[in-house]
Amino acid sequence: MKLLCDHMLGSLARWLRFMGYDTAYPEPGRDRTLIERVRSEDRILLTRDKELAARVTDAVRIRSDILDDQIREVAAALSLHLVSPLSRCSLCNEILVSASTEDVKDSVPEGVRSRHRAFWRCPSCGRVYWRGTHWDKMVARLNELELPRAP
Repeated sequence: MKLLCDHMLGSLARWLRFMGYDTAYPEPGRDRTLIERVRSEDRILLTRDKELAARVTDAVRIRSDILDDQIREVAAALSLHLVSPLSRCSLCNEILVSASTEDVKDSVPEGVRSRHRAFWRCPSCGRVYWRGTHWDKMVARLNELELPRAP
């Protein structure tokens, strides 16, 4: 499932990426451009805009301002679950690739490299990820939402 969040849902886009979903988050622009992208890339539009949602066949209108509630709204509407937490770059949506300790030596502090053996890097922006306390907190937050796990 491929999603597209409009410009009002940046935090939701990042968290859907954390969950493992291919979630585009384009720069603010015209509604027509969003609609064309949804159609050409076969995506589902997530938007707070009632009129825009009404113009798109595959759209979910998000009503809440609260991130956790937004995630629950999308999960309920689309039967989302945790696909593969932290498998995508939270910034640019690319699929993360494994990286060795040597590969990340210039990007990760020595203390982190000494405590962790598994690293992932975004092939697009170069951001490095590892299962540190931030990862534990994100997974805990998603678990608190009581979303179903992948079958």
